Amino acid sequence: MPQLVPPDVAFLPLLPILLVLAGALISTLLGFWVGRRTLTMINIVTVILSGASMMSLWNGGLTSFAGSLQADNAAILLGLIVLVGTLMSLLVSLDTAWRERVSFPEFDAMMMYAVTGCLLIVFSGDLIVMLIGLEIMSLAGYVLATFQGSRRAEESGLKYFLLGAVGSAILIYGIAFVYGATGTLNYAAIAAKVGSVSNLTPENVGILVGGSLLLLAGFGFKIALVPFHQWTPDVYSGAPTTTFLFLSTVVKVAAFAGMMRVFGGALTDAPGWSSVLQILTAATLIIGNTAALFQTNFKRMLAYSAVAHTGFLAMCLLGTPELGGAALGYYLLVYTLMTGAALAVVAALQRTEAGFEMGDMRGLYYRHPGYAVALSVCLASLAGLPPFAGFFGKYLAFQAAFQNGYVWISVLAAVTSVAALVYYLRPAMLMFMPDRTPAREYAHGQRFPTTFTVGLGVASITVLGILPNVWYSWVANPAIWSFLAGR
Repeated sequence: MPQLVPPDVAFLPLLPILLVLAGALISTLLGFWVGRRTLTMINIVTVILSGASMMSLWNGGLTSFAGSLQADNAAILLGLIVLVGTLMSLLVSLDTAWRERVSFPEFDAMMMYAVTGCLLIVFSGDLIVMLIGLEIMSLAGYVLATFQGSRRAEESGLKYFLLGAVGSAILIYGIAFVYGATGTLNYAAIAAKVGSVSNLTPENVGILVGGSLLLLAGFGFKIALVPFHQWTPDVYSGAPTTTFLFLSTVVKVAAFAGMMRVFGGALTDAPGWSSVLQILTAATLIIGNTAALFQTNFKRMLAYSAVAHTGFLAMCLLGTPELGGAALGYYLLVYTLMTGAALAVVAALQRTEAGFEMGDMRGLYYRHPGYAVALSVCLASLAGLPPFAGFFGKYLAFQAAFQNGYVWISVLAAVTSVAALVYYLRPAMLMFMPDRTPAREYAHGQRFPTTFTVGLGVASITVLGILPNVWYSWVANPAIWSFLAGR
């Protein structure tokens, strides 16, 4: 009789994911008897415990399910960034959920289910686990976008769902093509097959190229890469601001982590996709920055700003896995911190979920000086001005693309950064101008959870700008990214 082999189910690599899933289940089951704020505090604790469990796995290189789930150092670094964004979202929701009309236990449950999916993507070792995580994340995101029940939120959620479903279908089609060309779904096995393209038949090479491009298009929907970005401004500006914060940071980090797993590991040597990516990146930089210039609503401007930053982040994927991975790991953390802090200020001060117009920001310093200074720091960092961390993040993205031969895209990115200076610094200047109109009304002043979130973001981007090696020394280890696909 053939010997039975026990399944490879290691518990420790699963622990960070299971802790977040436990928070989601607690919110689902206890929501009938426990207040929403109490559940939010429980979820904050589970997120912190999940982060602690990730740190305990550092340098362990553990796997589970025969390599389908990998707790390597790259997964731990990117997973920690996901948890930072989650923590900021939960803290802001403590203050704003009641006003956004989403103060329900189900809101926390959906957010934690989405984070579970994000961590599955980050820890994935093959395309199937990545797809499962992507769908869990996406489905929970669709619900979060529509949770408010307003017409704006329902419209944004419907657009998100319809276009997201198309993106998922394209991505699944790409997975089928890659499997057909290589005969495997495991990242490391795909990388081994693709690394010796001479062993593939011409027909399989064509299928591989088609699969790579379909995967790129599918991921393009998730990260808002032009021309797959149409949903982004309407969804981000129409959803509750806390949801905007979550979707634009946590979900984007997870999607880029998936792209790094696939294109920085499994398909690094596959032909075709990098040439298409540089064209899409150029279009994203031009359209994202140009559209942001003409926005009069601050929240919608930040939505187009998120599209523009997708272009800068995508430049990291054009670099080598080692240099590009380090740049992506640094930039994603900085982007999460500065975007999260900026949106926390918006959530605290806006009167309605439509945000506020640029003119409403005039004289903000004389009413809420702390928030005005903090928002100015975030905008300066988003624009890439020293000494804040956004400057070093953009520098690393430019360097990754430039040193891998993509000179023209680096020059274009530098030119479009000039446009970014205009639309970021314009509201920053207005905040410090005297306002001669009658006193403007804001939702509320400083409250501790939101103030703590803003302070965390501002302090972090300042420290990481002055002392970038505090984080970059962790992510710059070439061994982390060269073994991304288990090679």
